[in-house]
Amino acid sequence: METQQLETIDPIAELVPASRSFSVAVVGLGYVGLPLALLAARKGHRVLGIDVSEKKVASIRGGVSPFYDEAITRHLTETKLDADTEFGRIRDAEIVIVCVPTPVRHDHSPDLDPLIGACEAIAPHLSTGSLIVIESTVNPGICDNIVIPTLEKASGLTAGKDFLVSHCPERVNPGDERWGVENINRVAGSLTPEGLEMTVEFYRSIVTGEVRPMGSLKEAEAVKIVENTFRDINIAFVNELAMSFDRMGIDIVNVIDAASTKPFAFMPHYPGCGVGGHCIPVDPYYLIEEGRRNGFDHEFLSLARKINNRMPIHTVDMLERLLAQDGEALQDSRIAVLGLAYKADIDDMRESPSHMIIDELAARHAQPIAFDPYVKNDAYAASLEDALEGARAAIIATPHRAFKMLTPNVFLDRGIRIVVDGKNCLPKQLFLDAGIAYKGIGR
Repeated sequence: METQQLETIDPIAELVPASRSFSVAVVGLGYVGLPLALLAARKGHRVLGIDVSEKKVASIRGGVSPFYDEAITRHLTETKLDADTEFGRIRDAEIVIVCVPTPVRHDHSPDLDPLIGACEAIAPHLSTGSLIVIESTVNPGICDNIVIPTLEKASGLTAGKDFLVSHCPERVNPGDERWGVENINRVAGSLTPEGLEMTVEFYRSIVTGEVRPMGSLKEAEAVKIVENTFRDINIAFVNELAMSFDRMGIDIVNVIDAASTKPFAFMPHYPGCGVGGHCIPVDPYYLIEEGRRNGFDHEFLSLARKINNRMPIHTVDMLERLLAQDGEALQDSRIAVLGLAYKADIDDMRESPSHMIIDELAARHAQPIAFDPYVKNDAYAASLEDALEGARAAIIATPHRAFKMLTPNVFLDRGIRIVVDGKNCLPKQLFLDAGIAYKGIGR
């Protein structure tokens, strides 16, 4: 079913709480769904969280976050959240919000199986008048071409008549102390005016940021894809500059910081050893694939992905050159890889460039040993000391606060004189002055 173009509600209208409390089911209790479910519960709505993982549900019922997040841990102790694996309980919900992952496969093609599976599990239990909100990130057309047909087929109901469908793309940024699920602005599109009105009413009741109505489902779908593709392209731009400037002896970080003094027309992005997370390295592929389906080739987006995917290899290349300059070979060398999460001070390892760095080191017959203070796994070092012990060199792959505080002596005392700073988070001159062969990305 094709979305009709809606007359958008004034996005600048005064944000007022909902006139009523909704019964809400949140499907998918991960980094997106759990914070949202807790927020809705704190705002007075009757909330049920549903997840296929019995372990995750048991953890939430016990008041323990299934992933590292200080705010979530606090809210779980203060807010009683009903969690279950039983999809049949959805029949009592007025609003069902889908927050399942939308990853890519090994060939970078979109993997919609989790979303389709969630829709198939929800559909038999839909009640007449229910609103389904998709928060999962999808490319334009997925709600019209995949979500709605799946829901209709499995329920025997008709979208827009028997139930409502909206898209409000998530904007979760784990580890961000300024922007959280409660205060960040949101956008929403819907199949019908009634669905849009109900969606905007609900989200305005739980967030303090603006809730901007969109003219269609496709417009709302396009917003999230554009946001993250914009970042991927700009990161690829500075990564390419970093590799070029490195040959010219130019410190790219100093250049970007100086360019940032211009008060308009420049937004700083910084280079690194790769792009991780569930959004930036994934969403462009959804847009690329949808373009192909419509007979269009996103050359610019594909090139950005190629550049950013090359950065972990570039990082290992730098390390190998530094070792060679010191008369050592990468082969058989023990290399400490500090950081497994894709960003600072969280435990989320999805699409983390650390894994490609480790794989590349192993492919070159080095001996990588990884450590992350937020990731506990027997496959990795149990402590920083264990990771550094006997290492010839170290790669900083995640800018955790604990790593940013490391001094040159931490490395020198263990005989490590080569450090590749994949996130440019260490004080360059301090390390150089201490006699360490320090190399950042583009500096």
